[in-house]
Amino acid sequence: MANLLVIRHGQASFGAENYDQLSPLGQRQADLTGQFLAKMGVTFSAAYSGDLSRQRETGQRVIDQLEKPPQLIIDPRFNEVQTDEQIEVMMPLLKERDARFADLVAAMDTDTKSFQKIIETVFNYWVSSDCDVSGIQSWADYSEGVVSAFEGAMASAASGTDTAIFTSGGTIATIVGHVLRLTSDRVYEFYEPVFNCSITRIIFNSRKCSLSTFNDVGHLQLMSAQLEERLVTYR
Repeated sequence: MANLLVIRHGQASFGAENYDQLSPLGQRQADLTGQFLAKMGVTFSAAYSGDLSRQRETGQRVIDQLEKPPQLIIDPRFNEVQTDEQIEVMMPLLKERDARFADLVAAMDTDTKSFQKIIETVFNYWVSSDCDVSGIQSWADYSEGVVSAFEGAMASAASGTDTAIFTSGGTIATIVGHVLRLTSDRVYEFYEPVFNCSITRIIFNSRKCSLSTFNDVGHLQLMSAQLEERLVTYR
C-alpha cells in the first residue's frame, strides 16, 4: 500500500485586495505542518500543487522542512473551484428563480452566514444536472481534471511511499467524493468544513483506494496548545 496526503493550503488573505496569497498565519501554519511531518519521519517521493499562489507557497514551505524535499510539481488541474466566476454568472439567474435565494443575496453584505449559504446554493446548482449555464468551467470538466490528476499521482507512486498534493477545499472535496463514489450532490458536504493545512490521507494500491482520514488538524491543535497560539482556522 502507498499513502497520498492531500493538504489544504494555509490561511489565505481573506478581505485583502489579493486573496490568493498566504497570510502571516497561513505561512506559520504551513511551516509548522512541515515541521510536524519532519518529526514524524515523513518523506515524500513526489509532491504536487495547483498553480495558485497559496497552494504553491504552502507546498514549498511544507516540503522545505523535510530532510529530503522533492521538487514541487505544479499541475493546474489541482486548482480550486472558481467560486467568484460561478457567483457572478449564476447569482442573477438564481435570484430570479428562487425568492429565498434572493433574500440571502439581499443580506449577504451584513450576514456572513447568508454569504456561505449563497456559496452552497450556487455550488450545488453548478454540480447538478439542471445547470444550463454556459461560458464558465463546467462541473464535468473541473471534476474530470481533478480526478485525472489524482489518479495520475497514484499511478506514479511506488508501494510503501508517501505522496503529497497541496490544493484547496473544493478540490479536496472532489477527490474525497471520487474515492467514496459519491454523487455530485454530496460533494459540498466535504467542501465547507475543510480546515487550513488539514491533512486528508488516502491509502491505495493498484486495485483500490480508501479514505483513511479526512480534514485532520490534530497537529495544529497540539501545537496550538504547546505554543499558546491560535493555529486552527477555516479561512
